[in-house]
Parts: sequence; structure tokens; C-alpha cells
Amino acid sequence: MPEPQINPWSSNQSVDVEKLFSEFGIEPIAPAISELPCIPYFMSRGIVVGHRDYRQIASAIRNHTPFHVLTGFMPSGHPHLGHLMVMKEVVWHVQQGGTGYVTIADREAHAVRGISWEKCREYGKEYLACLYALGFEGQTYFQSKNERLKDLAFEAATKVNFSELTAIYGFSPETDLAHAFSVITQVADILFPQIDREPAPTIVPVGIDQDPHIRLTRGVAHKLRMFTVEDRDGYVSVRSKNAPEQALAAVKAAYPGAKMYEGHVDIRGAPCSDISVKVRRIEREYGGFGFYTPSSTYHIFMPGLTGGKMSSSIPESIISFYESEAAVRKKVMSGITGGKMTRDEQKRCGGEPDRCSLFLLNLFHMVTDDAELAEIRRKCVSGEIMCGQCKKETAERVVMFLKDFREKMDAAAEKIEV
Repeated sequence: MPEPQINPWSSNQSVDVEKLFSEFGIEPIAPAISELPCIPYFMSRGIVVGHRDYRQIASAIRNHTPFHVLTGFMPSGHPHLGHLMVMKEVVWHVQQGGTGYVTIADREAHAVRGISWEKCREYGKEYLACLYALGFEGQTYFQSKNERLKDLAFEAATKVNFSELTAIYGFSPETDLAHAFSVITQVADILFPQIDREPAPTIVPVGIDQDPHIRLTRGVAHKLRMFTVEDRDGYVSVRSKNAPEQALAAVKAAYPGAKMYEGHVDIRGAPCSDISVKVRRIEREYGGFGFYTPSSTYHIFMPGLTGGKMSSSIPESIISFYESEAAVRKKVMSGITGGKMTRDEQKRCGGEPDRCSLFLLNLFHMVTDDAELAEIRRKCVSGEIMCGQCKKETAERVVMFLKDFREKMDAAAEKIEV
């Protein structure tokens, strides 16, 4: 039976979250975020729904130890409100102590969407302006301009074959080599913070359709390690995967009393976590990477105003950051709601906010106060407010938000270096 697949490049992506958990091994986020000192609204409201290895990030935040945060944006069109959530996740993790990285995936846009390099640059600058407007601090780069990234991508490509790409992405003999290499470049993006800085846990916030890239990168990170460190019954076993003999000898020398065998060293009397740190340092001294396996969080999509995913390929579904006030109001007033067919029925039975694109727009971005959001929900469910009035109030929020956000984007232009 073929491996289940998700297409990261679909413009009409629909993902069953429960199926995602069961078939791909993604864990619900709720147990992991209980370990955070404070929980951001996009987690408490159920916008971020899943994770891989987030507990090591929660631990780093809680204990003030180093970690990185990275995500990327494919500059295939103008940014819009559908892109804002992942930006907020990155900024929040930077504010919690993470070292921030953002890649503009122009190689992907050029290979997959056929976007010209000039347009990639134009759109990419708009994405960066959005990030800086939100308060992002850290390093940004375009894939095509980062030579160290390209070298890392080449190294990562030695650990991936076409059978694996076919299993994960559904690639066929007709798939362009550039498309395949854009995938490897994204693997390098995810690992890049650990060669630009010291190796450390790295969180990659993404939409749930991007999990194939995370799974591939986690496998590559493991394959690029020289050693595995395993906690056994009463001792820790450090096993060579492809380490030079001198590196294995250095592990033995670091722990007097350790026993060295062919291909592994067994160590007693030291915590596995401490041994892992020292082994990673030795690995780097002998030319290895010492990568931590990257972590990830997954957020659901903010639905488009016309239903389905908010996508640039459906202009009526999105709200871009530089649309006119009249266009914004028109789109909001035309948005699909969870209201009833008639006014009388709405008053009698109430609306369904969880099926309403406007309520979810408020939930994702426009209403930051939980009490205010709960009141909007109550009025809808009780039939106290009609969809027309709610649309007008939402339109006003969006117009005010965009006015303020555009001013911040314009002020951030000087920070962008391409």
C-alpha cells in the first residue's frame, strides 16, 4: 500500500486533522503547551493543533536555554491575512528567547510556480515588511542568495533518494529536477540555524499541509549525525554511525572508566542529557554537524471568505494588506457566514460561529481579548445579533487593523536588505 501523502503545493488544501494525527504521528498540542510559562492565544484558542517534539522547545523557554525558530514563505504572490498566523508564531517564539530565522523560498517559487526572480524579490520584500511590522527580530534571507544554505542542501541531498521523495510527495518521472531540489533546499533551510549558530533545538511553525517537509528533514538530520546516544538499563550507549575512529576514541577519553567496543562506547555514572551535549561537541570537532532533530507546530488554516482555504488563486477569498478600504468592506460584507436563511430563524435558532468565515477571522486575528470574542460568540449563538451587523463590526475591525499594519509595514521598509 502506498504511503499516505499530503501535497504542500496545493492551492485548495483540505486536511483531516484527526487523520493527520493517526497516520503521520503528529501529536495534539494541548499536553505539551501545559509546560509553557505562558500560553499564547493561538495555542489556547485551538488554532495551533499539533506538534512534533515541542516539549524540548517548551523546556528551552521554561529554562531559558538556547533554541532557534525558523519558518519560510514562498513568494508566489502578495502576502495576505492567511499568512499572518505563522508570522505571529515566529515572533512570539523570538520574544520567548528563540533566535529567529526566516527564509524567503524564492527557489521554490521559481521551480514550482514559475515565478520570475524579479517577482520573487518583490513579493519577498512584502513578506519581510509584514514580519518586521509584527516585531520580528532575527536573520532573514532569500534562498537564492545564501551560499552556505546551498552547500548544506547539497550535503542533505546525499541522504535522500527519489524513492523517498516519491513516497513522501508523490513525485513522478515527470517531476522537474528543480522542483525536487527545491525540496532539499527547504530541508537545508530548516537545519540552517544550527550551522549558522550552535546546534540547538529548533522549532518550525507551519500550516498542517507542510508536514512532509518536516518529516523529510527530521530523517535527514538523523542521517547526518555521526553518533546515536541511547539511554540503556543502567548505562548510556554511544554508537557510531559513520564517525571517524578518532571521534569514537575522543568519546571514550572524555569519560574515564567507559568501556569501548567495536563501534560503540558504553558509559556509566553520567546523565544521558549531559553525555548527549558532550558527544555533539565532539562530533562537531571532527567535522560533523551535531544536529538536533527539528521540532514543529501545526496550525489550521484560516478559511477564506468564500469558504475553503484562503488562497491567492481565489482573489475573493483573501484580504491583502494593501487593498483599498472599499474593497475590504465589500469582501467582508460578502463573506460566508454560519447564519440561518431568514432573520426570524436566526433570532429563534441562533447562528453557527464555527462555520462562519467572519467569526473565524475575528478568532484568528481581529479580536485579541478572549472575553470580547466570547461575547461575539454568545450573541451569535443566541440569535441576539444578525449577520449583517456582525459583518459591519468585523469590517470596521479589519479596516482599522490594516490601516495600522500598513503604517508599520511602510516604516519597516528600511530594515529589508535584499
